[in-house]
Amino acid sequence: MLSVVVAPWAGQAEPVFARNPDELHDAASTMKVAVLAALCRSGVNLDAEVPVVNRFESVVGGEFGNDPDRDGDPLPWELLGTHVPLRLLAERMITHSSNLATNICLARTTRQAVTEVWRRAGATRSSTPRGIEDHAARARGVHNRVSARDLVRLLRSLAEEPELLALLECNEFRVDLAAGLPSNTRIAFKNGWIPGTRLSVGLVQAADCPPYLIAVCYTGPLADGTDRTDPAARLLARISKAVWDRREQISGPGASTRPTPARSAG
Repeated sequence: MLSVVVAPWAGQAEPVFARNPDELHDAASTMKVAVLAALCRSGVNLDAEVPVVNRFESVVGGEFGNDPDRDGDPLPWELLGTHVPLRLLAERMITHSSNLATNICLARTTRQAVTEVWRRAGATRSSTPRGIEDHAARARGVHNRVSARDLVRLLRSLAEEPELLALLECNEFRVDLAAGLPSNTRIAFKNGWIPGTRLSVGLVQAADCPPYLIAVCYTGPLADGTDRTDPAARLLARISKAVWDRREQISGPGASTRPTPARSAG
């Protein structure tokens, strides 16, 4: 299953292209954007130091922990048992897609707050009811799922939070959508991958046309679950390039060609 949504960034413009926009896919790490927004909107002190732990409450009762072999970021694991600023973990959740950092951040907000992020974005199908690797919940049918249309809505909902978009520009996994763009192109994006699923959503800011949003979600045998060499990532890159080559057709007349200013993510 392949889902694609392309839309202008300006205002609440409707997509200019949509393929299976409302089909649900495993959220993988794209749910980390909703966790980030919930955390930052909660008013919690991001500079406060919090313990780095690997025990979390399951939504179906009991506890679970993350597997370091399934995490793409070693740094939070090296900090296990210490205290670090919450801001560091929020940043690693996005820039290095840390699963451990994500669950610690999720524990510092609430699942209801994450649900409110999706509601405020206007999402109709996507949800984040559990933490990453809460296998007991997954076995009971509790799934994190997203649609391409809702991912675009989620990113658009950050329009008044440039610091969050700036952090998304620091994503270290510059594959899939980013790989389909010229190397100097600004893109604020988050991708996710597990065996069987590859997906990514981004705000692309070109110098010669108005910014645009793109979300591509793929579920199928091409996705092997690797972070940078996934064949499905190359599929997403080809789609990203095809959209880039037609970027001047995305926004209507009169749309601003000025990209949003870059802000420090630190």
